Amino acid sequence: MTQSPAQTDTYDVVVLGAGPVGENVADRTRAAGLSTAVVESELVGGECSYWACMPSKALLRPVLARADARRLPGLSRAVQDALDVEAVLARRDGFTSDWKDDGQVDWLRSTGADLYRGRGRLTGERTVTVTGPDGQRQVLTARHAVAVCTGSRASLPGLPGLADVKPWTSREATSAKAAPGRLVVVGGGVVATEMATAWQALGSRVTVLVRGDGLLSRMEPFAGELVAEALTRAGADIRTGTSVTSVHREDGTVVVGTDGGDRIEADEILFATGRAPRTDDIGLETIGLEPGAWLDVDDSLRVSGHDWLYGVGDVNGRALLTHQGKYQARIAGAAIAARASGGAVDTEAWGAHAATADHATVPQVVFTDPEAASVGLTLAEAERAGHRVRAVDVDLGSIAGAALYGDGYTGRARMIVDLEDEILRGLTLVGPGVGELVHAATVAVAARVPVARLWHVVPSYPTISEVWLRLLEAYRDA
Repeated sequence: MTQSPAQTDTYDVVVLGAGPVGENVADRTRAAGLSTAVVESELVGGECSYWACMPSKALLRPVLARADARRLPGLSRAVQDALDVEAVLARRDGFTSDWKDDGQVDWLRSTGADLYRGRGRLTGERTVTVTGPDGQRQVLTARHAVAVCTGSRASLPGLPGLADVKPWTSREATSAKAAPGRLVVVGGGVVATEMATAWQALGSRVTVLVRGDGLLSRMEPFAGELVAEALTRAGADIRTGTSVTSVHREDGTVVVGTDGGDRIEADEILFATGRAPRTDDIGLETIGLEPGAWLDVDDSLRVSGHDWLYGVGDVNGRALLTHQGKYQARIAGAAIAARASGGAVDTEAWGAHAATADHATVPQVVFTDPEAASVGLTLAEAERAGHRVRAVDVDLGSIAGAALYGDGYTGRARMIVDLEDEILRGLTLVGPGVGELVHAATVAVAARVPVARLWHVVPSYPTISEVWLRLLEAYRDA
């Protein structure tokens, strides 16, 4: 059968991937007057909209709201019943538009970008070949830049027979149509803890298997400890220092073997054991790069050794978070536009051509009960980086605003102070409602606000933000 010749179109910019990162690159390049094509093989809106941020938080919000209500006298007795799982899942489906992308497509087209549906692969310098659902090929040539925004995928271990088990990844965990009776979660990071929190509350009996010493190992140790305590109180079984050595199905039941000799049975198993870049089948080999590798980029997100190629978002491995990817997209779009016009790429803070926030000012919120939020360096990270620092801790339960959240508020805050520069290197908060506090900390860390000035940033009373005053007092009195 003779293949039809490919049609060729030329644009200023070609964007590979239409998730939040690709959308934002296209928005910025179109705003700069550059013609832009966007290629997407799945749903416009990407992982965040359909299998990650939005559906996971839609699942978790009723869980956290009920947990908050149960701490309030006068309300707690009214919210003891089980969650309405059908209603929770229906609301989740609404957030994903039932996995239809019509609205996102309309928005993308409103920017003036052209959308190409199909599998896009680099086929040479500044060239992307798109194979559509009907097998037709379209060759897109970029005058100025190709931006790879294909994101990341779940990384599964090489256990024999794992594919036959049909394990859950983050995608199945956020899109499941019913709560499994028994769920094994392998991993101790953000996806593992959030999905353990959600499905335990929605009726599953959850067992969490963690290879390391605890949960949320990239945060301060107390974050994982407090989340583990809460999950245990909710009924989950947390087993640290445990590795999975085998997994198979027997008559539909998942059977898990561990290095400790345990046999665990479940209805489903979720592997939340890391991410890998979706660069394995995008044609990197045609331009001398390694398929499946993270893309090495500079602060303008340009790939090393290729002045026309940009790797934006998860594909570069710098900070695998939607908000950081969108931030990088704004930087990359501005840098592409500057270079296309023959102008200089400004690396100063207001120049918007350098993703400096990726280095030491990355904020993150884990939507467990209690929430965990952090920005900047942990104590261990700051010490490894050679900074002379002091950790200052405060019990969040002692804050008047926290007491208003209900009885038994449990939480903690840690501020990392650079003793030479008298600025903050990082801050970690754990407790109900702390996710809304982390941006203030991000401003303080990113702007290198002197501790002396923070004395004059007055928190409102009675709010949990008073933790800032207590942290400063503890630092002064140490």
